[in-house]
Amino acid sequence: MLIILLTMVIGFLAGCGSAPTPAPPVAVNESMNIRYGDRILQLQAINRQARALVKAGKSDLASDLIQKGESLIPELLSVPRPTLPAMEAASDLDDLYGRMFLTNHHWGWARLMFQKNLSRWNSWRPVTPETARRLQEARDAIAECDRHILQ
Repeated sequence: MLIILLTMVIGFLAGCGSAPTPAPPVAVNESMNIRYGDRILQLQAINRQARALVKAGKSDLASDLIQKGESLIPELLSVPRPTLPAMEAASDLDDLYGRMFLTNHHWGWARLMFQKNLSRWNSWRPVTPETARRLQEARDAIAECDRHILQ
């Protein structure tokens, strides 16, 4: 009888242990999603079209396209590790918008666009010749804005 009682107590105590630790959630790399790649291609196409419109002197149409492109950037850059093409496409759009602001003598708005690029490329790893070039372009553009603001 004692053995049966002891076995039941041990069985009961064994069943009272803590629950097993759940498996950690599987991290989904959204930048590998097909839709993510499509959004990058869409933003790159917007960049090309807007740049062509600026060259043709159609800044108002280019501005409309740029604003459409700006709405894609949060989706591309909100993933934990945005891809280099996504970063470049966002950077190209902001650079074009900043240059349009420079043309219109909106120095503060231009500086804001270039500041976003400075922040992007300053923290990008690994540094490559291309990312270093983009970082330097952002610094140069900010310096140009600052010269105009101080005048």
